[in-house]
Amino acid sequence: MNKEQVKAEDVEERLIDFGVRIVKLSSKLPNTSAGRHVAGQILRSGTSPAPNYGEARSAESRADFVHKLGIVLKELNETLIWLKIIKRSYLLKPDLLEGLVEENLQLEKIIGSSIKTARGGSPRSNRI
Repeated sequence: MNKEQVKAEDVEERLIDFGVRIVKLSSKLPNTSAGRHVAGQILRSGTSPAPNYGEARSAESRADFVHKLGIVLKELNETLIWLKIIKRSYLLKPDLLEGLVEENLQLEKIIGSSIKTARGGSPRSNRI
């Protein structure tokens, strides 16, 4: 295994761990109409980055790779917004969100950097 494969596996593992944390978080949301709605939304967006990253790793071309990483980034962005909604609406105690927002931001930076690198740092790299 080369260094790039190891790094890609590390990112994939972090995304899987993040998804697991989102699953656990969603199960703690209240059984109210708002809680169920937010749980469904964050469960969908927060668990999709890992499998989409796996798809990106199997991309058929550089363009396909960039496109699939763009989906990962969009889902992470959406998840961050749901985390902020949970926090601001006091649906859960703030300590239950501890670390999730920071991990989300770090993963966004990693994926954003990967997109930029895959595009060769082209001017289009800031379109995502």
